[in-house]
Amino acid sequence: MEMKTKINQELRNRAPEELTQLILDNCHCVNGEIEGLNDTFKKLEFLSMINVELSSLARLPNLNKLRKLELSNNKISGGLEVLAEKCPNLTHLNLSGNKIKDLSALEALQNLKNLKSLDLFNCEITTLEDYRESIFELLQQITYLDGFDQEDNEAPDSGAEDDEDGDEDDEEEDEAGPPEGFEEEEEEEEEEEEDDEAGSELGEGEEEVGLSYLMREEIQDEEDDDDYVEGEEEEEEDEEEEEEEGLRGEKRKRDAEDDGEEEDD
Repeated sequence: MEMKTKINQELRNRAPEELTQLILDNCHCVNGEIEGLNDTFKKLEFLSMINVELSSLARLPNLNKLRKLELSNNKISGGLEVLAEKCPNLTHLNLSGNKIKDLSALEALQNLKNLKSLDLFNCEITTLEDYRESIFELLQQITYLDGFDQEDNEAPDSGAEDDEDGDEDDEEEDEAGPPEGFEEEEEEEEEEEEDDEAGSELGEGEEEVGLSYLMREEIQDEEDDDDYVEGEEEEEEDEEEEEEEGLRGEKRKRDAEDDGEEEDD
């Protein structure tokens, strides 16, 4: 696929000035030059042209906002002075797998004052004696060469930095308030506790009702017993009265008989 066709696909009906990144990897350059890329891509911050058979940067447009440029696995051997003119704010440049052979080809990069990271891995220049010391001396503005600084400390991974930013965002969200659904769970728990308390109160009430019912039953039984005792006493009194009347009647009868006997005498 030609580079111009690839650019049209990447646009996807968007205006060139809207793009901030453009990836043209593995497409084909005509005559080793950039085609289809022009000054209208003025907001580009990231441009990748890996393995596109690029040998010249002469037709690179003005990209003042460009920060990262990926040019690995191409055929570039020089002409890097164009970068300082067209991309003055470049901070990361990857030229690994190109045909850079000596320090003179890199002298033009001294004008990239914001350049912090340069990658020349798999370029012939890396076989030179004191390669790293010479590059750091030539390009004193850079911090990382082939992914390491002068003390052999590895450059931070951009993906890891993004993850750290994401973790900080998560922590801020945690501090801002509880996660979604947390309040609902708390409300449900409170409702369950209220239901349990209501149930326990109801159970106590039922127990009280049961006790009062039994107490009333006992009182009723005692009243019934009292009625029964009172009835027995009344019957006994009636029987005693009848016996007394019977005795009085017999006595009167005996007195009458005694009087009759006296009259006969």
